[in-house]
Amino acid sequence: MNWEDEMTAEVLADRYGIEAESVEQVPMGTDTVNWRVVTSSGQRFYVKEYPATDDLEAVRTAWDMSEFCRAARLPVPRVWPDLDGNLLSMADGSPWAVVEEAPGKVATSAMTVALAEHTGMVLGRMHRVLAAYPLPRRRQQVRWRTGSVDDALAKCDTVLDTAHLQQADNLDQLRDQIAQRREDLHTQVGQLRAHLPGDLVEQALHADFSRTNLLVQADVVTGVIDFRAARAVPAWELGRAACDPRTLANSDQWADCVLAMAAAYRSENPTMPVAEIRHCARIALLYMLFSFYGATILEYDLPDEAEADLRRYWSERQTSIRRLIEGLADLEDALAGPS
Repeated sequence: MNWEDEMTAEVLADRYGIEAESVEQVPMGTDTVNWRVVTSSGQRFYVKEYPATDDLEAVRTAWDMSEFCRAARLPVPRVWPDLDGNLLSMADGSPWAVVEEAPGKVATSAMTVALAEHTGMVLGRMHRVLAAYPLPRRRQQVRWRTGSVDDALAKCDTVLDTAHLQQADNLDQLRDQIAQRREDLHTQVGQLRAHLPGDLVEQALHADFSRTNLLVQADVVTGVIDFRAARAVPAWELGRAACDPRTLANSDQWADCVLAMAAAYRSENPTMPVAEIRHCARIALLYMLFSFYGATILEYDLPDEAEADLRRYWSERQTSIRRLIEGLADLEDALAGPS
């Protein structure tokens, strides 16, 4: 073990009474330093060290929400309390969390219809459970609903300036993509917003229920991880999950996946207004139009594999925007269900 791995093993022994046999750093986290740990008895844990400057209340709420959902028999791995019973433990000036490793892996390909259906079932049940959870202090940003188009157009300029400074090798392609984004912001946002319901349901949500935070095995969601725990709109979270860019960009069955997820969601969360479920794809489209995550990558200081995945994600989002714009009317008619 290197010194960081040894320090992690010491924290586990001192704060959790866990004797680590192997400690392996996982170089994929952006906000935390992560390790995969195996104990002498064969137990497997995932360990996260947070920056000392993190909002501890928000982090504690996220782990508490995770346990709340696990208690409701959702597929959420157990958070391991420290020797004092805390879900978040302080050691060497930093907050630490230990969670049991769940079966399955993050899916790297497009969803199947069967996986979309099971994902919708899990998300619908989770939203029904979290309707009883206290509203978190953290609020999910709603640029898709209230953000200024002018600010988004200015962000287009910033992205291109950053790409020039980073000497991005995809600069010509990015310039074309940003030109298309400008046009879409000008022509689409107003009419997309005009047809949204006036009052949207808001409640406590996972707030990052996306492909990278779902563990999957044989078209079944076996683990929901990395809760963000924020107050947000359920239709936004449903739309974001159903309109997964990897699926929209790479599968001819993308619309079937959206419909299957929404139908399964509705069956598990029947009190959600039908009008909001109908407009979940519209909300997802607006969310994508106001997001520039992945347009440039060097500022995130990611490993090569993660950088390649983020760049791919950005391109898949551009394809997804086009497909949603072209197919939104038919998709919303189908999402509305029988008239």
